[in-house]
Amino acid sequence: MRIDALFGGERPTLSFEFFPPQKTAGAEALFQTIHQLQALQPDFISITRTGGGTEPTLELTLRIQQELGIRAMSHLTCLHHSQPEMEAHLETLWQGGVRNVLALRGDPENGQLVFKAPKNGFAYANELTAFVAQRHDFCIGVAGYPEGHPQCLNLTRDIETLKAKLDAGGRFIITQLFFDNADFLRWRERCRASGITVPIVAGIMPIENVAQIKRFVTRCGAKIPQELLLKLEAVEGNPDEVYNVGIGHAIAQCQELLREGVDYTLNKSKATAQIGEALTR
Repeated sequence: MRIDALFGGERPTLSFEFFPPQKTAGAEALFQTIHQLQALQPDFISITRTGGGTEPTLELTLRIQQELGIRAMSHLTCLHHSQPEMEAHLETLWQGGVRNVLALRGDPENGQLVFKAPKNGFAYANELTAFVAQRHDFCIGVAGYPEGHPQCLNLTRDIETLKAKLDAGGRFIITQLFFDNADFLRWRERCRASGITVPIVAGIMPIENVAQIKRFVTRCGAKIPQELLLKLEAVEGNPDEVYNVGIGHAIAQCQELLREGVDYTLNKSKATAQIGEALTR
């Protein structure tokens, strides 16, 4: 059941990550989509979490583990959760058979530039990681930023922060999205040179909406390569063409990563199925 037991096999791992819907009907539709994706034999699946607690992340994670028998990973964020609340959440996961978590600080609340720790909560992801490591034998993943965290001063400091999360109990890394594999491969070399030896999973997000992805990369500190940006802007008024450009770029990214032996995770439901099928042909 542990994700860290998957790495180092004959092939890189394939996993899926989905944004949580806000309504019950959407949650059921997403669950059915995940059920259909079983044919692609994903190594694990996770549902993201904003930290507010209103989305059905916990419920979906437990259903994926219990009803589908797919290895599920729960996203945890520091936002809005005290230590007692986090402990109760972890107990629910453990009793429900979930053995894998991704420990994240989370983004500042809307309209805020600085993250504010909740009362009796956690200010940094390494604090949350250490807390989780003391509760049951969870396999803990942490986040990495190939282009640097948007609030970090430089990549060297960012890698030091990453090492602190690993020292606190992280067993593997999942990266923030990126669109240029060269950025990821250079960053991975820097991680290895700094002594980081744990598996690194590349986060790939297919582009489906130009305005949406521009807002997203502004928040997370990633960039869109000029050639890709020009292709997207040339077809911005045609949603189908935007989708085709985004899917084509993601497939090319994944194909190159596979040749490099990189484990990767795909985000977005419809696009995930199309890309997964393309890569298994």
